[in-house]
Amino acid sequence: MKAPPLKKNDTIGIFAPSSWVEQSDIEQSVRYIEEHGYKARVHPQTYLREHQSAGTHAQKLAAFYELWDSPDVSCVWAAGGGNRALHWIDLIDFERLQRSPKLLVGFSDVTALLNAVYAHTGIVTIHGTTFNRLYKCPQKSEHLALLSGARIIYPDDNLLILRPGKAVGPLVGGNLSLFQYLPSTLPRNYCKDSILFLEDCNEELSRIDRMLLHLRRSGVLESVAGIIFGQFGDCPETGKPFGFSFEDIVSEHIEGLSIPVIMNAAFGHENDLYPLPIGDTAIIGTSKNSAKLTLAPSPS
Repeated sequence: MKAPPLKKNDTIGIFAPSSWVEQSDIEQSVRYIEEHGYKARVHPQTYLREHQSAGTHAQKLAAFYELWDSPDVSCVWAAGGGNRALHWIDLIDFERLQRSPKLLVGFSDVTALLNAVYAHTGIVTIHGTTFNRLYKCPQKSEHLALLSGARIIYPDDNLLILRPGKAVGPLVGGNLSLFQYLPSTLPRNYCKDSILFLEDCNEELSRIDRMLLHLRRSGVLESVAGIIFGQFGDCPETGKPFGFSFEDIVSEHIEGLSIPVIMNAAFGHENDLYPLPIGDTAIIGTSKNSAKLTLAPSPS
């Protein structure tokens, strides 16, 4: 199920599902969307602070509902990431969301909300930059294009093929450290036959190793049709050298899988963040020396 695409003069609603954000960043992104013909409604909850969190779980849920239920709001955009979106997704009345499907955008900690909405309702959500980063995101124009219903081109010049093949399926995924908790808690085995995409940052390679092992042992990696790894930058080491590279780790955990697996896709916390629609059908395919990610044409 897809929400109607954005049109000029539509209103984008902003709230903070995770940690608090800087008002100056939100204001710069507001200027950007207004310059491109859209209106902004920044919910007052966006600037709340409770320790690191942007208010309480109840305040976040109330802001989310207020924007989602507003007939003049076409898109709900997460103000920022951080922590604690995972805590309040169980409070959502998902049947309420199905009555008025809307575009929903975010990434990082917002991975929990994006996948929960798709898994419970079938509504396609957008893994893309949080609103506080929009004005400085190199792919800001691609974000507005995808939200407006246009197809975008994903770069393939740096993709690394770990397993060749072709796969077609709905996209699911996001930030690995968040996503690892979701498949066993969300309904309808929503990962099965999907194309899983993953990214992360500021995680030690040993922890990434454990997260991928958990996904393998819990059956997630065997259930998907293909896997795309994005950026995994800034992996610190606080103990003795781990020794294994990121490619070593991934290669070990996909051993024996007969599905296409590619690395170095242009999404994550580093330089590039091309938006990916969770729940929309995508195609990944490899030839002898190249790989490609495309979105399937929408049915007419």
